[in-house]
Amino acid sequence: MSKSLQAIRGMNDILPEQTPLWRYLEGTVARLLDNYGYKQIRMPIVEFTELFKRSIGEVTDIVEKEMYTFEDRNGDSLTLRPEGTAACVRAVLEHGITGGGQVQKLWYIGPMFRHERPQKGRYRQFHQIGLEVFNLDGPDIDAELIIMTWRLWGELGIRDAVKLELNSLGTSESRGRYREALVEYLLAHHDKLDEDSQRRLKTNPLRVLDTKNAETQAVLVDAPKMADYLDDESRAHFEGLKARLDAVGIPYVLNPKLVRGLDYYSKTVFEWVTDKLGAQGTVCAGGRYDGLVEQMGGKPTTGVGFAMGIERLVLMLETLEQIPEEISRQVDVYLCAFGEEAELAGLALAERVRDQLPNLRLQVNAGAGSFKSQFKKADKSGALYALILGDDEMAQQVVGFKPLRGQGEQQSIAWDALAAHLATCVVQG
Repeated sequence: MSKSLQAIRGMNDILPEQTPLWRYLEGTVARLLDNYGYKQIRMPIVEFTELFKRSIGEVTDIVEKEMYTFEDRNGDSLTLRPEGTAACVRAVLEHGITGGGQVQKLWYIGPMFRHERPQKGRYRQFHQIGLEVFNLDGPDIDAELIIMTWRLWGELGIRDAVKLELNSLGTSESRGRYREALVEYLLAHHDKLDEDSQRRLKTNPLRVLDTKNAETQAVLVDAPKMADYLDDESRAHFEGLKARLDAVGIPYVLNPKLVRGLDYYSKTVFEWVTDKLGAQGTVCAGGRYDGLVEQMGGKPTTGVGFAMGIERLVLMLETLEQIPEEISRQVDVYLCAFGEEAELAGLALAERVRDQLPNLRLQVNAGAGSFKSQFKKADKSGALYALILGDDEMAQQVVGFKPLRGQGEQQSIAWDALAAHLATCVVQG
């Protein structure tokens, strides 16, 4: 007996009952970014592997362990994108849209791929909304990104459940000096480090700061601090960012161990974290990457951005029960028609109502059926109201209007008055 077909582990179907919440979240973010003047860009999900090696860093966990890389029929090494920033930088370079100092404020949405151990909130195919800004180098744009996310948390009703953590990694030169001091300190405590941190010490020592191992964390208590090695420019930039967040009233915590998992970050790095999702506590993260465009072959171009995980934000909304009522209800009105003449009239009436109320979610019964069966389907749809067309209604050119979720008696509404009546009832309902 053949094995039944199923999805790849860590790559999940998003079922019809789940998609309304996804659409609500995606629509809320898109509207917010539109209001702040950001434009959407769409990139392929497959890129040349070299793109990620050059941008993310060959000794990062993502490139070493997690990428889905394969050779195509032409012998090219291709990779399913593990994150969006590198692909976005490639796109703006290829099309020259940041040349001459042009400011670009871009956002994108789509699936990313990493071969990780699947668990709640962490999957092998996951979805992100990302945002990138090019050719603005001041702390004001860093602050704008954080302010936008703060506003988003308020609109979603999860502001009290998230915390902002901030750090500055300085320039590549100051980070290099800090790296030397950190390595010297950690080598003196080498035997107390966990195996993974010992490996990272040789390849990517800043990532040791991000360890979850308790013994290594104890060693790091007295380790050198990045803040002591910041250059004057980075320090002034960081102070400017904090001043703007203070002016708006956004609380934050300074986290000297916040380094992010990608090599290209410089100066500002930040994470929005929560304690509501267990081990997967980061819901949005980003920072500045002023050297990345040049590293990828372009002219010196500053950049800053962030990415947020859609799965984790959906999980947050579900956990905190911040799902608007209209999201769980996919139908406002259900039209039941009995007999072929009523069915034909019902179709025409439904289209006239849709012309007048384009946002009304009106479902017309399909497949005929008895009075009982159609009302059963109307109730199961979650609709607030049922419309009824039978022989009596056809003779009088009215439609029966029956509340399904609350108090109220069935009444008859003239066809030409139906749209106005529905506009009032559905809004008030």
